[in-house]
Amino acid sequence: MEGPAFDPGVLTLLPEVDVRRALAGRALAFRLLAPPFPALGVGVLRVLRIAEYGARTEIVAGYERYERLPA
Repeated sequence: MEGPAFDPGVLTLLPEVDVRRALAGRALAFRLLAPPFPALGVGVLRVLRIAEYGARTEIVAGYERYERLPA
């Protein structure tokens, strides 16, 4: 089911849970952006990019910062 049109610029950098709520009813794909080293995400998980691919809306999110874990 497709929802009403949205402006990705309005949703970018909002907390991920708020964006998912705003896009309720859409088919969503979620990707978590992570550093290339072992780390824990710290802070709020925020939406970095939103793109539509046909009937699917893709959300790319990342944490505000990351703390490196010992190797």
